[in-house]
Amino acid sequence: MVAALAGCGEFAPSYMKPLSPQTRALLAQKGMKEDAPVLLRIFKAESELEVWKAKDDGRFYLFKTYPICSYSGGLGPKVNQGDRQAPEGFYLVSQEQMNPNSKYHLSFNIGFPNAYDRAYGRTGQDIMVHGDCTSAGCYAMTDGVVEEIFILAYQALQGGQQAFQIQAYPFRMTAANMTAHKDSEWYDFWKNLKEGYDYFEVTHLPPRVAVCEKHYLINAAFVDRSARPDPSSACPAWQRLPILRAPAQQEAKSPAKKDMSKSLTKPLGSVLGLSFGPSKPAYQAFTLGPAMPSAK
Repeated sequence: MVAALAGCGEFAPSYMKPLSPQTRALLAQKGMKEDAPVLLRIFKAESELEVWKAKDDGRFYLFKTYPICSYSGGLGPKVNQGDRQAPEGFYLVSQEQMNPNSKYHLSFNIGFPNAYDRAYGRTGQDIMVHGDCTSAGCYAMTDGVVEEIFILAYQALQGGQQAFQIQAYPFRMTAANMTAHKDSEWYDFWKNLKEGYDYFEVTHLPPRVAVCEKHYLINAAFVDRSARPDPSSACPAWQRLPILRAPAQQEAKSPAKKDMSKSLTKPLGSVLGLSFGPSKPAYQAFTLGPAMPSAK
């Protein structure tokens, strides 16, 4: 559908333009469909945003790593409206959260506060991934970068994905980085996030996420399938699901990253692309609570 509008030239809205020939060629090279589901991972300390694309086997493969131009605040979650802190956690973005009329070129609402955030009374709104290179609690990507990410996400939603998952982390959650931050007030919170990080690293599948007991419950199913957990109350009876590992012979590991233990810096990062391999699993991500669309 996007390609069909190319004849409109400069009059086509940015999000309706086709992807660049270079991007389309890279997708083809990696065996990825333009409208296949997407998943995003954000790493604050490294100032990087990854876009992963699903293939026919149901697993997600790293398409490209983009530099985050700017974000405000430091390591740790967003707590209050006006604290100028960018969120950390697991979020879902649906079609209603995509904003093609943003004053920052293009943007999408990441879904803060989700059920976990609300359980802790965290406040804030209009937290975006957007263009430009200035931030007050958002992740700013520059106009050109956010345009490519927006089109990839828009096409995935148009292709049938109901919502895509964003995993926002303080840093790449290696054992070394966790040890370096063991004295942080947020260490227990980060250990909880690491459960989802580790699950995705092993399976290349979106972690199934629920919220109860003020905690992210990762890769579990409730015994009573109709159970609706209260984010602040005890978890209903649950069982851990099997871990569907990605085939070891085709797994690709992320390049080694330098730990950012002493100070938070904001480099532009690097651009790369990796892929890994098959076995068809089924997965489902629980909703983490609604986010209202915004005109930001």
